[in-house]
Amino acid sequence: MAWVVLVVAGVLETVWAAALSATKGFTKLWPTVVFLVALIASMGGLAYALRSIPLGTGYAVWVGIGAVGTALYGIFALHDPATVGRIACLVLIVAGVVGLKVLH
Repeated sequence: MAWVVLVVAGVLETVWAAALSATKGFTKLWPTVVFLVALIASMGGLAYALRSIPLGTGYAVWVGIGAVGTALYGIFALHDPATVGRIACLVLIVAGVVGLKVLH
């Protein structure tokens, strides 16, 4: 169960990162509300998962999911460049996250 919660918390990291960008410096109400709710839920999920997953593994997986999710959001929703180098680096992050789970 901790791993499921950790993955959901990582996805919520993507949500709060995207919402943070949309707040325009906390001047937009609803993106700010989404940011705060997703941030609290993401941190809460991480805290729950760290009860049974080692800190280094849990944090690295959480950050990895958030980083890859945020980069993909940028590529698909915000039309950030999808260069071969960027995609290769994202694949390496995913490989690291999977490796941490498998070797846990």
